Amino acid sequence: MRFLMRWPVSLEKKTVARTGGLLLAGVAALLMTGTWRQAGSSPDTAPARVEPLPSAVPAKAGSLELDQRIAGGYPKLDALYKYLHHFPELSLREAHTAARLARELEGTGFVVTRNFGGFGLVAVLRNGPGPTVLVRTEMDALPVEEKTGLPYASKMRTLDRRGNDVAVMHACGHDVHMTCWVGTARTLAALRDRWHGTLLFIAQPAEEIGTGADLMLEAGLFRRFPRPDYCLALHCDAQQPAGHVAFTRGMTMANVDTVDITVRGKGGHGALPHTTVDPIVLSARLILDLQTLVSRENDPSNPLVVTVGSIHGGSKHNIIPSEVQLQLTVRTTTNASRKHALDGIARMARAAAAGAGAPEPILNLHPGGFTPALINDNVLTEKTVAVFRDVLGADRVHERQPVMLGEDFAVYGRQGVPIFLYFLGTQPPERVAEAERQGQPLPSLHSDHFYPIPEPTIRTGVLTMSRAVLNLLGRETPKPLPVTGS
Repeated sequence: MRFLMRWPVSLEKKTVARTGGLLLAGVAALLMTGTWRQAGSSPDTAPARVEPLPSAVPAKAGSLELDQRIAGGYPKLDALYKYLHHFPELSLREAHTAARLARELEGTGFVVTRNFGGFGLVAVLRNGPGPTVLVRTEMDALPVEEKTGLPYASKMRTLDRRGNDVAVMHACGHDVHMTCWVGTARTLAALRDRWHGTLLFIAQPAEEIGTGADLMLEAGLFRRFPRPDYCLALHCDAQQPAGHVAFTRGMTMANVDTVDITVRGKGGHGALPHTTVDPIVLSARLILDLQTLVSRENDPSNPLVVTVGSIHGGSKHNIIPSEVQLQLTVRTTTNASRKHALDGIARMARAAAAGAGAPEPILNLHPGGFTPALINDNVLTEKTVAVFRDVLGADRVHERQPVMLGEDFAVYGRQGVPIFLYFLGTQPPERVAEAERQGQPLPSLHSDHFYPIPEPTIRTGVLTMSRAVLNLLGRETPKPLPVTGS
């Protein structure tokens, strides 16, 4: 992989030893362990004082105490976040990111296995008998040119899998996810007197192309390491205020399929279209026809998305090409609607070609491009949401509708393990309020203008995930939950 922006080659490690005495001091020290910065650069500045998050339940002193400890180590997490944001890597290219995260968790006492399922990491911390909780983060970024104007914005460029020169950006919040993952690991490592069992922290490659979870399972994640009793993950929410979280019961995210269509024709001179079969006109017709799968063939109460995200054809103004390439993403919520949509795409593509007297199109359904619907376990959801309401207050915990996004965290749930993914607010409250007043959504995930505010987004993520794990591994931990559907 060729980077047009150089990675830092000289790094300085600052380590703070864990000390005895007060648990507050121990946690603060561990939260500062293993932090790196680029040599010759100034550390990221941070507020001199970080106020604890508001608590709607003052009587729960443990939650406030935990947040204060996390706040003590926040400046180091802020620096880590900005480093990760500034140096993103594409799917299956996460070598530097993985190395950084491995050092972070090794510094807290986890036993880390590197290069697992690609550049994946598996970090294990055992603390006596008890359940095993898996906490997942993703590491990969997107081929997006950042336009946020942030001082730590990504300037990275690289070659993608097709050899194209592309910009790279953490436009889906994986940099926030990784930072919360590290912060949670540090916090729980410092609180071993409050839980028992095993932590299984995984850093997964290639979530954006839907293959990372499969790669890790195929490498033996649940065979070579303790099989989890629960799986937890969080994801940035581009529309929620920072300091808030949201969740969905049952079906949370959609099935995702990736389809390539080669629309074939007969090329020729642009001034003599009657001697050709124009695949560009044929593609335009097909793109419109495909939308009738949603508007005229699908039950309106059953969500369906068919998006043509890429169209490539032709090389010059006056040349009609012989073929055009279409790339589609298809989102469904049931097996029946998935089959109908995929069959319909093939039917319409062939019918359009037959109507134009064109050669039959080539359709390719990517086997590795399928991501199953994410279904949160109902019992685990209720148990964890109750903790969030206790920690943040009920007014900061919101139930939301399912979305047609995809998330391969779902694959772990297909192995018979209860899973729960929740959403982390990332935006200034006043910005959210202004967007609602104007009736305009904020920049979405995958937008070149999307960015979270690090504070209090990251602290909220670390606090909620730490409490969620402690709720499952505490000294009075109940027996593992049965797997339930939607």
